[in-house]
Amino acid sequence: MPPETPLLDTIATPADTRGFSIAQLRQLADELRAETIDAVSQTGGHLGAGLGVVELTVALHHVYQTPDDILIWDVGHQAYPHKILTGRRDRIRTLRQGGGLSGFTKRAESEYDPFGAAHAATSISAALGFAAARDQKGQDNKVVAVIGDGSMSAGMAYEAMNSAADTTRQLTVILNDNDMSIAPPVGGMSAYMARLVSGGGYRSIRRVGKAVSKAFPKPMQEAARKAEEYVRGMVTGGTFFEELGFYYVGPIDGHDMDALVHVLQNARAIEDKPVLVHVVTQKGKGYAPAENAADKHHAVVKFDVVTGLQAKGQAAAPSYTKVFAQELIKRAELDPKIVAITAAMPSGTGLDLFGERFPDRTFDVGIAEQHAVTFAAGMAADGMKPFAAIYSTFLQRGYDQVVHDVAIQRLPVRFAMDRAGLVGADGPTHAGAFDIGFMGALPGMILMGPSDEAELARVIATAVAIDDRPSAFRYPRGEGTGVEIPALAEPLEIGKGRIVREGAAVAILSFGTRLAESLKAADLLAARGFSVTVADARFAKPLDVDLVLRLAREHEALITVEEGATGGFGGFVLQALAEHGALDRGLKVRTLVLPDVFQDQDTPAALYAQAGLDAEGIVRGALSALGVDNAAAAGRRA
Repeated sequence: MPPETPLLDTIATPADTRGFSIAQLRQLADELRAETIDAVSQTGGHLGAGLGVVELTVALHHVYQTPDDILIWDVGHQAYPHKILTGRRDRIRTLRQGGGLSGFTKRAESEYDPFGAAHAATSISAALGFAAARDQKGQDNKVVAVIGDGSMSAGMAYEAMNSAADTTRQLTVILNDNDMSIAPPVGGMSAYMARLVSGGGYRSIRRVGKAVSKAFPKPMQEAARKAEEYVRGMVTGGTFFEELGFYYVGPIDGHDMDALVHVLQNARAIEDKPVLVHVVTQKGKGYAPAENAADKHHAVVKFDVVTGLQAKGQAAAPSYTKVFAQELIKRAELDPKIVAITAAMPSGTGLDLFGERFPDRTFDVGIAEQHAVTFAAGMAADGMKPFAAIYSTFLQRGYDQVVHDVAIQRLPVRFAMDRAGLVGADGPTHAGAFDIGFMGALPGMILMGPSDEAELARVIATAVAIDDRPSAFRYPRGEGTGVEIPALAEPLEIGKGRIVREGAAVAILSFGTRLAESLKAADLLAARGFSVTVADARFAKPLDVDLVLRLAREHEALITVEEGATGGFGGFVLQALAEHGALDRGLKVRTLVLPDVFQDQDTPAALYAQAGLDAEGIVRGALSALGVDNAAAAGRRA
């Protein structure tokens, strides 16, 4: 007999699952898990989180009438199984590739992605907005937010929950607890209790009890309410969520399809108050290499499905992140006041290495960038030397604190902004495009952009030495250039750049790691007959005005290059030129920046080429400034 058609092959949309039995849903989950593993083995991406919610994904789409019912995933890195079930299976092997599917939920991609994500703790606020809009329009569809226990460390989640009960009577929040951080052991009894307290019978008895208690004096009414909450809290937990106005259900085993389906069906029927369903899952579930890995294969490159071994090539040079960690450790060996702070990204920022050496001087505050910044400010105010290592794109979440709690008070917090510039496969949500502008706008801020690993070492030494004002430095994701790093780097002179190559006709002033491409561009221009000066700005603030004016005075054209958006380093240079009248002398200027769009994911090299920030793009910018046709210039000789 021919083998039966896999259930997954019969699914065009989630509606196709709604007639399935529990046994069929279990089979579908197994097939969906295998498909997810196979796809990510070919593309790389976030694996462990998605494997942990396979059963939950199937159950949600089975119970809820998506896309009419709104389903919002927090962060979105667990949404690969969701994408497969919602009509994107044929493109799942384009994940995180140029022109392919996003690694996160994305409104432009599917009607099943009602809200885009990638940063943590946004789901409940967004879901509450959908619920309020539904109520205003008199509609009756359901709204569900799925949020992980890690994201629940972020204040925004509680801000939303605090206002939920006053905003709507119908909202479901799924707390996906995959660390057992707040969950008691899960078993048959807890699943039974979850089904019991979410069911109509228990809620009917509860309503009758409340009605009867209204005949009692008020002190007795309040005592009865507290007694009922206490008993439920003792059995199931969740008193905290009840105090926020939610009806708490759980914890339940997030891999028990029978329990999931029945509890979600009960939760969907509750319309008199918001519901929180506490689901305990195992990150990496069903794939032994992920289950056994320390990070549960949270983020992986391409890997062998059988062994789980990842196809990591030999790096030509250490990553900027690793260099940062190693240099900070060197400095901390010499200075006991140096401490390091991260917001739930110890490995991403390299502070896991620092933490191994200095566990008592490393602080992971969770997904709470606002808190991280003000926490660092408090330490700085009391004489410590805090380094707040936060991705550029995540620091946006703590910008008010940078302004109010750090800059206005002129506190010497050191901001290490990893993932500056374009990040490749993670796309626009993780691209550090704006920090030059928003940090450079702050009075008293020192803003540095090292051009290579050796310069990063000098920048860190400089930041250690700055004790009278805040400072920040930015560096990209990925490998360095392979330059030699001194045993103990010397600090830079504040606000001073350097000339790297002397020329006469064109000056290229680079801020950050585009210096290597600027030097390549100088070679290409030299081959076309143009003598080029290349300078490394080192500082966006304070700007080396003397260097800028010298370049303007001695060259026909000045080209600025940066891995940032309009309004950053190039804007600072133009301001200085205008203030000193340098633009009145006919200087030809081009500021090469990231384009005024959110660039989709691709390789960093492809993205910088699209942005005109590779060597060829810099050449085009220089020739444009000179008013020379590119094709004609190709034939020109020195």
